[in-house]
Amino acid sequence: MELTFRWYGPNEEKITLEQIRQIPGCSGIVGTLFDIPVGEVWPRERIHALREMVEANGLTLKVIESVNVSDDIKIGTAKRDEHIEAYKETIKNLGQEGVKVICYNFMPVFDWVKSDLDYKLPDGSSTLAFVKANIPDDPQEIIDTVAEGSGDFTLPGWEPERLAQVKSLLDAYKDVDEEKLRENLVYFLNAIMPVCEEYDVKMAIHPDDPPYSMFGLPRIIKNREDLDWLCNAVDTPYNGITLCCGSIAEEPGNDIYSILAEFTRRGRIHFVHMRNIKYINPEEPGNKDFYEAPHPSPCGSLDMYKMMRALHDNGFEGFMRPDHGRMIWGETGRPGYGLYDRALGIAYINGMWEAIEKSSK
Repeated sequence: MELTFRWYGPNEEKITLEQIRQIPGCSGIVGTLFDIPVGEVWPRERIHALREMVEANGLTLKVIESVNVSDDIKIGTAKRDEHIEAYKETIKNLGQEGVKVICYNFMPVFDWVKSDLDYKLPDGSSTLAFVKANIPDDPQEIIDTVAEGSGDFTLPGWEPERLAQVKSLLDAYKDVDEEKLRENLVYFLNAIMPVCEEYDVKMAIHPDDPPYSMFGLPRIIKNREDLDWLCNAVDTPYNGITLCCGSIAEEPGNDIYSILAEFTRRGRIHFVHMRNIKYINPEEPGNKDFYEAPHPSPCGSLDMYKMMRALHDNGFEGFMRPDHGRMIWGETGRPGYGLYDRALGIAYINGMWEAIEKSSK
């Protein structure tokens, strides 16, 4: 298992590689080229420059999050083959620079949805939260809320240029149901798998966040059955999963522990986003509200030991990063992606993994 840390690059971050390299147990960066428009090729020279910058600080660049999939591919427009060819070229370029895993998603329009980016906790910290009552019926309102709450930072999946025409974008998906979206995902994966195999780059799909429909849009990677379908539909280890523990567990009916165990055992989990969430008023029937909690088990609703044990005992050998963190100790920055709480998360994960390994001998 290799512990990593998501980093958006020197032009997008207050956090530096010099700071990240000082986190004990963190060996690599989960990188991106945030400025390249979706559907265009990532030039090898840009990837090489990023890798050199990372390696100069004693870290590795083996995971990319994300090479976003265009709406044309998801919808299945006449432009999809052109965009798929560009994606294949990007995979080739990444593989030639030593990248082993690409995290991506296949969610229509919105990569994730939260109602609050600055949800206040009793200890004075702030975090991300999903409170259904705070989600407006008009998607433009949630776009405006995210733009306001993120300040000077762009959040992944919420690029202002793409979402400027959200109503026409939603209209473009009007004939795309779950079955059609599945067909388009399989078409995409079948097209790129030969390149993935040739350049030894594994694709790792991120589950839907949240794992149920929002604004009438289809969701196809939301539970154990969907993950099983995905693995069987394109049956190669190069078609794998980014197991975001928080996203799967946002649906209380999902058994996150057995899902981790099964798909690790099947060799399909290549990347893990490890985080805890705290259900809000779970005694209310049908209530799925939550906030993103600190990593330790007592702080949230998930048993971190059981999740880590499920990975370890079933032979997990992939990459892991602490997922979103709170804003603590006066830090300001991109919501969910501060330095301090994610560094604490790595320390907690690293200590737990060491204890599990030593107690298993």
